[in-house]
Amino acid sequence: MGNRWVPAVLITLLVILHGQLWFGRGSIPNVAKLAGQLEEQKRQNAQAVQANERLEAEIHDLKEGLEIVEEKARSELGMVKANEIYVQIAR
Repeated sequence: MGNRWVPAVLITLLVILHGQLWFGRGSIPNVAKLAGQLEEQKRQNAQAVQANERLEAEIHDLKEGLEIVEEKARSELGMVKANEIYVQIAR
């Protein structure tokens, strides 16, 4: 009679562990979903790094020279030099 309980307990433990593999916290579908979220976060981080590098280059240019200041004033504020005609083309 005792010999019958051992396989039953082992099979029960196997079913529980198998259930954890498919439906638990570390299940295969959950891991796949987390991997997708990780890739999305990496993509967002790469975009943020690019934006930071652009801003850093712009700040460096602002500190080093006045050409970028003039360019920004002309593009954003519409400022013109003497003897110059400003033409804006709307698209």
